[in-house]
Amino acid sequence: MATQVVMEALSPTMEEGRLVEWKKQEGETVAVGDVLAEVETDKAVMELVARVGGVLLRQTVAAGQTVPVSSPVALIGQPGETAPAAAGNGAGSSAGAAAAAKGAPQASQKPAPPAPPPSTAPAPAPPASGRIKASPLARKIAQEQGLDLRAVQGSGPEGRIVLRDLETARPARPAAAVPAPATARAPAPLRPVPPAPIPAPAPGEPFADVPLSQMRKSIARRLVQSIGPVPTFYLTTEVDMERVWEAREAMLAAASEAKVSFNDIIIKAVATTLRQHPACNAWWQEDRIRYWSEVHIGMAVAIEDGLITPVIRHADRKTLREIGAEARDLAAKARDRRLTAEEYTGATFSISNLGMLDIDEFTAVINPPEAGILAVGRIASRPVEHGGAVALRRRMRLTMSCDHRVIDGATGARFLQTLKGMLENPLAMVW
Repeated sequence: MATQVVMEALSPTMEEGRLVEWKKQEGETVAVGDVLAEVETDKAVMELVARVGGVLLRQTVAAGQTVPVSSPVALIGQPGETAPAAAGNGAGSSAGAAAAAKGAPQASQKPAPPAPPPSTAPAPAPPASGRIKASPLARKIAQEQGLDLRAVQGSGPEGRIVLRDLETARPARPAAAVPAPATARAPAPLRPVPPAPIPAPAPGEPFADVPLSQMRKSIARRLVQSIGPVPTFYLTTEVDMERVWEAREAMLAAASEAKVSFNDIIIKAVATTLRQHPACNAWWQEDRIRYWSEVHIGMAVAIEDGLITPVIRHADRKTLREIGAEARDLAAKARDRRLTAEEYTGATFSISNLGMLDIDEFTAVINPPEAGILAVGRIASRPVEHGGAVALRRRMRLTMSCDHRVIDGATGARFLQTLKGMLENPLAMVW
């Protein structure tokens, strides 16, 4: 009778798993300990192994599908056996599910034949150019412990090296002809983790939805439980605004009709920076993260009885003059309560500026589903080190509020680093 294979709890906090890839196909012979599939948990990609031997009769879950722990994913039976019509009809499925969820061997109605006694002759060593069969976990542990897998005899299917085979293995000793370099066992230097690539939207689409990984789901769930509905953290930096100040004075002198504010310059700089850091130009969508290829900046405007955030659409494509004119028009409409729904919805990132109210520094509240908002303080002269001496310089503090379900600390820090460089060198905005 067929036995169910279930999604096992492969980590202590695992509640569901995504079946990444099937390693055994329907009709293939399966031995106890064989790797059936790779599963993405909330911590890593791990192996789902067979607890009984036989033939893989059916895969009841397709690759890429996510199912809860203890849910059936496959059926294993005896050679010549036909898979039952329903996945849950296999005899012994309840016992098998309970055992597998706890990591215990599954029991089938028909006991598996006893394993043949191990041969006393040593297994032939794999050819030097051949691929060593070993589980990913065994390879990882062997690398960490300096073990030579060529000297380990595998006890898994077809001589596959599994974790238990490493328990009695000794660290590898380099051959005399090929001495190991002196630094081979030295710890690798710490390197910054590069940002994850952001997929491009399909042609003609303004955004790309990326399904959440199991790890991202776990991070989101735990942060919400510990912090609140939006798990927020804050990053603050200080920017030298001398060059922006000089650039604005030059623009006002060159064209008296062009009214460009510092806020307009900040909007342009933020929009340009978001093009380089699309991971911050995103929405939290509960079961996915939406990364926008279009940049729509929400501009917080205070009105009599509250706050509204009109949106400057495609701000990264507009000139400072266009941004300035649109910002003034939207602000006037906001105060007169003449904004249409399209004019105050759909921002991909927001800015709140209280510098004109003499505020040095503050934290702004994220406007869901956006993942970030920038709080802008006033420009003030402060004594700082400059050119090897203490000098008064115009400085401005920026604080970014980040939704930790979408933006990690290093991601937000890189965004602020680029934005700071752009404001301290305004020519970067027009390159």
